[in-house]
Amino acid sequence: MAITAAMVKELRAATDAPMMDCKKALVESDGDMQKATEWLKERGIAQSAKKADRVAAEGLVGFKIADDFSKATVVEINSETDFVAQNEGFKNLVLKTTEEVYSTSPESVENLKATSFGSYFTESVAKIGEKIDIRRFATLNADDETVALNGYIHSNNRIAVIVLAKCDNAKTAEGMRPFLKNVAMHASAMKPTTLSYKDFDAEFVESETKGRIEALKKENEELARLKKPLKNIPEFISMMQLTDEVMAKAEADIKEALKAQNKPEAIWDKIIPGQLARFIDDNTTLDKEQALLDQTYVLDDKLTVAEAVQKAAKDLGGTAEIIDFVRFEVGEGIEKKVDDFAAEVAAQMG
Repeated sequence: MAITAAMVKELRAATDAPMMDCKKALVESDGDMQKATEWLKERGIAQSAKKADRVAAEGLVGFKIADDFSKATVVEINSETDFVAQNEGFKNLVLKTTEEVYSTSPESVENLKATSFGSYFTESVAKIGEKIDIRRFATLNADDETVALNGYIHSNNRIAVIVLAKCDNAKTAEGMRPFLKNVAMHASAMKPTTLSYKDFDAEFVESETKGRIEALKKENEELARLKKPLKNIPEFISMMQLTDEVMAKAEADIKEALKAQNKPEAIWDKIIPGQLARFIDDNTTLDKEQALLDQTYVLDDKLTVAEAVQKAAKDLGGTAEIIDFVRFEVGEGIEKKVDDFAAEVAAQMG
């Protein structure tokens, strides 16, 4: 009997098994859907489908970097429990998946699962006996001798970072690698979500502004109650909002204040730059929290990460700029299911 794509799709929907296994099961069962399902179950391939309603929010990240720093891969694989994440079988599965992604560079998780490795992964999951997902993976390449690459995986194997920088020449790129590992460690701790404030979506910035300002006002209420110094309440939260018009108004306001304070105009040019810098600092809290280049560098709090990169490259006699990074932390953004045992019992009793 001819096995059609529609039949394979139907079996995959019913069992959650990889497409290649579904096709093989249908061939072995002469197109009989029920027999094909049984064929998959007997081999443990369809078993994970029963776990589909569970949330896999624990797990580990895998990390592999080339000896010559030309390429690095990070992978996140989730499990339901931390107990399983510490299982040697699970750790081995993370290692093998990372090696596979590093070696074959699949386009997506779906593409990876559609290969023979996908069958191996599904069979391994069935043996472990818990819902396990390949959530995501990424690979960065330093395919030019002027590009420097390095990365870092935290000791708990739950956070991994890769950082890529464009340099003026190969010598600078080689010299920047140790520094880029420090930047990766910074990103591990400081949790940036994007490279620069320029990457933010304007609607996102707008929606964040009101909430952040209200939060600061509430914080000031508490500081006032404790008789502690109050924080400045900004009008904005990102450099994206600080247009030429906004900066011109800020400078005009500073001049007006200096005039009201009877400060001699002869010294204004010494005061204004510092006050404008303070205005920018107060009005870019989102950038400092979420944009890697705009964050205060943990190893030198007088510099942003972008400035620290420039300084490190200058010390080597060259120039460098971070152009990309990847940061994976296990479970980030996954809403864990909270079981309400009492409610479940009450529902059954009712």
